[in-house]
Amino acid sequence: MVERVWSLPFLEHPAPHPDRKYALIILNQPFSVPLLRRLWHAADWRACADGGANRLYDVLGGDPDVCSEYLPDIIKGDLDSLRDDVKKFYESWCVSVVHDEDQYSTDLMKCVAEVLERDKSTTPEYDIIILGGLSGRLDQTVHTLSYIHKLRKQHKQIFTVTDDNVAWVLDSGEHRIHINHTLLGKTCGLLPLGVESTVLSTTGLQWNLTNKKSSFDGMVSTSNHLVPEEKTVWIKTTMPIWWTVELKSSAL
Repeated sequence: MVERVWSLPFLEHPAPHPDRKYALIILNQPFSVPLLRRLWHAADWRACADGGANRLYDVLGGDPDVCSEYLPDIIKGDLDSLRDDVKKFYESWCVSVVHDEDQYSTDLMKCVAEVLERDKSTTPEYDIIILGGLSGRLDQTVHTLSYIHKLRKQHKQIFTVTDDNVAWVLDSGEHRIHINHTLLGKTCGLLPLGVESTVLSTTGLQWNLTNKKSSFDGMVSTSNHLVPEEKTVWIKTTMPIWWTVELKSSAL
């Protein structure tokens, strides 16, 4: 089985990714201006999922001069959260506001569908950065975890980023993760979410695992630590897991 390699160039400044394209999806959850700026400038295409447009507008202070420098390519969702003043502002700047009334898909799903549609006409296809998704209401967090777990068979890489964490799904197999210690804190976790159990082996962590079974009913590797001297972490898992690592706010 081919080892999959992961890195986070979109968190670096300037983002060195000439061979990568990123789509940024902003959810209706809090985030800081420094994190927004870092991800915004790394992205090639940007969407707000319904009330995510409120968050974007408000975090920039509602200042028209500042907000006009951060215009998303699209605002999409059932629009039950989008405020009238925010909608009016972005429409005045010719931002596409799309009402999708499908009640069997969430605003996140609607925006991901937009990315997949755009992939049909772009090369290379977009990897996805989701700003938010791991805080706020628990049911929404679980939805994000579940939905990205289901998308793991896509060729693309999909990351969730908050001011505290960056996380993504590692499918069954071997993975090598490049670690930039100037951006990442020491705390990390390997979470067996959505599976009955998995068997884990690792190198590059303070507490490495060797063919160790992990499950919600048993051992879960939370509060593990990166090792400052190690530039990569290697993980082998028999089932999909969530990998999460602390993000240094001071590095943004």
